[in-house]
Amino acid sequence: MEKSGTSTRLTGAVQDLTSELVSALRSGGPFRLAHGVPGADDGIALAAVRVMGADAVLPSVLHDVPPGSDDLAVFSRAVHAYPPPAGASPASAWSHWAMERALRTLDGSADTPPDGVPGRGTEPRAAWLEDASWQSLTHQLAVLAPLAVPGADSAVARVARGRPVDVARGFVRAVRRRDWLQAAGAGRWLVLLDGVPETLGLETGLAFVAQMGGDDPRVALQVEAAQLMRIGVRV
Repeated sequence: MEKSGTSTRLTGAVQDLTSELVSALRSGGPFRLAHGVPGADDGIALAAVRVMGADAVLPSVLHDVPPGSDDLAVFSRAVHAYPPPAGASPASAWSHWAMERALRTLDGSADTPPDGVPGRGTEPRAAWLEDASWQSLTHQLAVLAPLAVPGADSAVARVARGRPVDVARGFVRAVRRRDWLQAAGAGRWLVLLDGVPETLGLETGLAFVAQMGGDDPRVALQVEAAQLMRIGVRV
């Protein structure tokens, strides 16, 4: 029962944080992570930041608004509190690496784990994506959508850049399957890729995904990020 209650609290905290992030992306105003995460020293609150990954500071990145020191402190605590365990999935390792990169980008003095520690500091491998089917590739890229930010290179981004048509196919498939979250995540990647077929109609597609899945703040977050990057709001 206690475990179920903790899971419910975490789900609610993640949803609340996601909604706050969506509002900040739409308004363009400053987003205070320390204020958007009630009880920032609470384990549930920090876990919610970890679930959001690098997207927890996305408004600062896309709107080029320096975060406050207290915001960086909250984000840093989440980064260091939840390192990927031994044997973690590639997605978990990449998600944590993206948080470390975001922290270093926003705070050059950040104390992040040194290179050479597997899964911490050193960029994880992406060989598991290189030969993935286009369906699996799209699914994984949607999970790793926080890596899709302007000017941020990574092995995952390089795989995506080499397969724009496959990602476009995956976007269409997700829309047809009414998997709005996957479609939104794929669309976020597509706005950064060259070679996307013009026949895809990405702008119209993103608007449709927003309309159909926008009640889910996770979908709204990815669509807002994609649309901001599409019109050139970048670091």
